[in-house]
Amino acid sequence: MTYALWTVQGLLALIFLFTGGMKLVLPMEELTAQMPLPGLFVRFIGLAEVLGAHGLILPGLVHIRPGLTPLAAAGLVIIMIGATVVTLATMDAALALIPLVIGLLAAFVAYGRWRLASRRFPALKRAA
Repeated sequence: MTYALWTVQGLLALIFLFTGGMKLVLPMEELTAQMPLPGLFVRFIGLAEVLGAHGLILPGLVHIRPGLTPLAAAGLVIIMIGATVVTLATMDAALALIPLVIGLLAAFVAYGRWRLASRRFPALKRAA
């Protein structure tokens, strides 16, 4: 299970680093031409995606606060829910499968990491 989680985390981190980085680097006019959202909001989403990508990898890699990984994955699930809704509203329904699948993979990481953390630290299970 751990190998599957690390593989999915790595792939998701690469995806979110790329997409979030593009939202931070592209000119504002180009961003607003592609999406029906305000430019600053798209930049905020890009920043959240880049930070979420770091949150998927760094806590487990450096063994500092590994409980942040499921929180980062849950935040990325929320972003992907919004991306799915916007894609459904503005584009073809088949294109909405891409953010839907990425969101499901992020949900898999959030659930898997939370379950592993609750097995290692039983106090987390009682607090939830």
